[in-house]
Amino acid sequence: MNKQDLNIKELIRIFDKSGMTKLKITEGDFCIDMRKDASSQTFINEMPQIVSSAAHQTATVKIQEESAESQKSSLPTFKSPMVGTFYKAPSPGAEAFVKIGSVVKKGQPIAIVEAMKIMNEIDAEFDCRIVDILVEDGQPVEFDMPLFSVEKL
Repeated sequence: MNKQDLNIKELIRIFDKSGMTKLKITEGDFCIDMRKDASSQTFINEMPQIVSSAAHQTATVKIQEESAESQKSSLPTFKSPMVGTFYKAPSPGAEAFVKIGSVVKKGQPIAIVEAMKIMNEIDAEFDCRIVDILVEDGQPVEFDMPLFSVEKL
């Protein structure tokens, strides 16, 4: 059993415990597509290809998540630009950047995603009203995962 097999098994374990219903990871010519049905069984479609070590080192991993709520909603969302931990406030005990109903201007900080001990402010992409906060404070988030549902102003 090689290191890649162990990483895939760990990924499957994390996916099974998460609230995600679909996960697709593509790295170069390698692709894993996992989905859960209503009975919470995980289906895996793995399509490995031979990838040179140089291509493997420079490949980027893309993770896509689709939740039932985000598919139902036609409202625009602000998504996480990275994998990390979501925080509503600039520090523990501080007031949240935004609340449901808050009106924000383009460029205004709305949250923080911590990645590798670095706090990354997430700014509003356009003027809007916060309709819903889709993740909990301290929750791990994935790349491109919806964080806020918003209404453009």
